[in-house]
Parts: sequence; C-alpha cells; structure tokens
Amino acid sequence: MNYQNTLAYAQQLDKEDKLSYLRDQFHIPKDKNGNNWLYFTGNSLGLQPKQTQKYIQQELDDWAHYGVEGHFEAKNPWLPYHEFLTDKMAKIVGAKPIEVVVMNTLTTNLHLLMVSFYQPTKTKYKIVIESDAFPSDRYAVQSQLKFHGFDAQEGLIEWKPRAGEELLRMEDLEQILDEQGDEIALLLIGGVNYYTGQFLDLKRIAEIGHAKNCFVGIDLAHGAGNINPELHDSGVDFACWCTYKYLNSGPGSLAGLFVHEKHAHNKDLPRFAGWWNHNKETRFNMRQPFDVMPGAEGWQLSNPPILSMAAIRASLDMFDEVGMDALREKSEKLTGYFEYLINQIDTDRIKVITPSNPKERGCQLSIQVINADKSLHHQLTENNVITDWREPDVIRCAPVPMYNSFEDVFKMVEILKGLL
Repeated sequence: MNYQNTLAYAQQLDKEDKLSYLRDQFHIPKDKNGNNWLYFTGNSLGLQPKQTQKYIQQELDDWAHYGVEGHFEAKNPWLPYHEFLTDKMAKIVGAKPIEVVVMNTLTTNLHLLMVSFYQPTKTKYKIVIESDAFPSDRYAVQSQLKFHGFDAQEGLIEWKPRAGEELLRMEDLEQILDEQGDEIALLLIGGVNYYTGQFLDLKRIAEIGHAKNCFVGIDLAHGAGNINPELHDSGVDFACWCTYKYLNSGPGSLAGLFVHEKHAHNKDLPRFAGWWNHNKETRFNMRQPFDVMPGAEGWQLSNPPILSMAAIRASLDMFDEVGMDALREKSEKLTGYFEYLINQIDTDRIKVITPSNPKERGCQLSIQVINADKSLHHQLTENNVITDWREPDVIRCAPVPMYNSFEDVFKMVEILKGLL
C-alpha cells in the first residue's frame, strides 16, 4: 500500500475506516488537561469498554435483589453464566464450543493442563519452550519439571533465534525435535511472542511435535483477540490465554482455556477434580462419585466469579458484533502504516524487530532502541504516549484496531521522531 507521511493522510484513513465508530465505545485515558493519551499498551491491559459498567451493574443489582436465588433468577442466571461466553470466545480463537471454557487465570490454567498433558517418563520428559518465553511460562515449566523429580535446567530445551537474529525459525525447531524428540514430552510455545510480536505457525508446530509423539500446548496471551489462531484446525492439544489484554476485560480478569476436541471424551486423562468439572446433571446430588464433564469444561474446578465474567461478556459482545476478520483487516493496515512511519525516521538508533510480513505478526511492533536505557520510554510517557518497555532495549507498541486511530499512530511517531 502506498502510505503518506502526513497528518491529513492519517485523518483521511480514519474517515475511510469502517470501524472508527468503535473508538467512541471505549474510555480513553486523559492527562490532567483533558487531552487523550496516545495509548499503545493494549498488549498489556486493554481499555475499558463503556458498556462494561452496565454489564457488571446488572449482576450487582441482581445480587442485591435475589441473593443466592440469583443463581437461578437473575436476568443472566449465575449457575450457567460461563456458558454465555463460550460460543463467542470460541469464534475468536477458531475453536468449537466444546473445546473452550473461561476459567481461572492463565498460569493456573497452564498448570492444570500440564497435569493432563505433561506425562513424563524416565527417558521422555523434556519440555521445549522458546528461549524468550514470557517468564511465567518458564517458571511454570521449571516447577513442573522439579515436581516430577527432574532437573529444571537439564529438562528444559530452548528454541532460540540464530546468532545475530531476533526471530525464531521453524527449521530450527524441526532440528531440535529430529535430534532430541525421543526425549521430549511436551512443547509449550507462545503463539505470539510477547517480546518480538512474532506470530508463529501453530499448525506446523503441532505437526512437528506430534511427529515425535509429543503433546503440544500454546500460550495465546498475546494472540487472543489479536490474530486468528484457528486453534481447532491447528491441531494443538491445548492452549490458554488471558482476557485483559486484547480482550479488554479488566485487570487480572479470568482466562480462556482450549482443549482439542480429540481429547474431549477421554476420561482417562489425568486431571485435578472439583465440583465444577463434575457432570452438571448430578452436580448438586452431593453424594455421587466424580463423573467428569466432556470437553474443556472438564478442566474446571470451582464455580466462576460472575463479576469478572460480566466484564468479559461485555467485551465479547463487541467482538461478536464486529468479527475477527474485520478487526484483522484494519489491524494489518493500521500496523502497516505504523511500520511505514517508523521506517521514515532518519536515525540509526531504532529498529523494528517484529516480522514485516503482516501474516507473521499481530498489531504489536517491537522497536529496538540501540544502546538504550529506559529514558526514551520515560520521555514518551511524559508526552502522553503510553508504551511498554521491556529489558534490555525494546519499546513495545500495540495500535489496537478497536480503539486506536491512524491519527494516533501518526502523532506517536512524530513525538518519537522529536525525541530522537
């Protein structure tokens, strides 16, 4: 696309944007003078939809009016409330409803899934992660290795970029599995890398892992609501994601969990149990032996927090109205314009390390600042540009198609250019 480096052109793109109306449906933070922040951290915490308060207030009102009877008598009865989220969440991640449930938080879900899908033996026990995996994933995997009696360092295999490169190559993962596949039990990979923004080929990862009889899991924290992961078609065994980033459900809100349909009716998979993954038809007959539910619901443990789910429901209704295909279409154009403007800056101090191919990234661009400390990030913040700094030298910026504009992107780059 032939972009132009002018404010008028950015404003024209906003006029032509069919999704520009969505911006007015969010609360945009402002400075003390009432000016909107240039907010580029939806990859850390998404902005609040204006309708979220109404959704939560409905549940507060029903709690006040009905007390415990709200489980059955509320406008949106609490007993099956998680089911109100399932179909819409499944659409976002490209799954069947039986494969998805909203529950717990991301790292908790990872551990619950590894109870089932990390099945080490004395000779086949190693776990593959990407070398720059999000720290919580690394800690979770290391603790699982130790829990099963293995050395947390020796049992961990890192898929690394090549020397002098920032991005992962699929052929290097293939080589790891070719050479060590008989010792590997699990691949746990970030579908969109939090640091570089690289979107990996999930289907190929699943094929590589399964060829060596390894289970394959995906952390989609930076993918859900950002890219189209097509989880069912990818063939991965499991995945989980948070909802407070691109899914705009509020700080620390509940997470999503996917278990592929091929495992839906396998009652022999090891798992932890609680009353909420017991057969819901007999759940309240308190003296029945445990009878696990089919599908992803069979990994639940406890009844869910309704207020958090109300916030998720408010956001999912917006996603369902627009659709991921339309959001991805705008996102590719918006991030493409952002990349174009960054590349127009005449400096040797910065470099975009995110893939340039739109099919290999979401909305995030990771800008490497050569010989930098955190001062440039602080200067951006002082100018009401909200970005995210990651050690040692990267500023992560995510123009989110639901609420960021082309004018936002233009203004941000103009400020960055002035600071450089």
